[in-house]
Amino acid sequence: MLFIKVPDMNDSMSTLSINEKEYILRFTYNESYDNWSFGLYDREKSPIIAMTKIVPNFPLLHYYTDTRLPDGVFGCLSDMDKVGREAFKDKTAEFIYIPNSELEE
Repeated sequence: MLFIKVPDMNDSMSTLSINEKEYILRFTYNESYDNWSFGLYDREKSPIIAMTKIVPNFPLLHYYTDTRLPDGVFGCLSDMDKVGREAFKDKTAEFIYIPNSELEE
């Protein structure tokens, strides 16, 4: 399991290497609705998943079937019902990636 730091910014892009393949992660905070969104891009910044709302304790890419997706699950762990602006900063929520190989164990 990888714990991924969500930057304390309203919009950010960072790189992550999974199984020797580089991805760009985008985290965006929507102040009007007090929620976060997650996007996944390839090295050329072409969207694989443009933006999806981050909800706690649900596999975020469950309904996506793009062959460019990494072999695993992105998600957010939290005891909260909603992931607000300060949730990642105050550690009431954690963003994670779990390879499918770990899920099968």
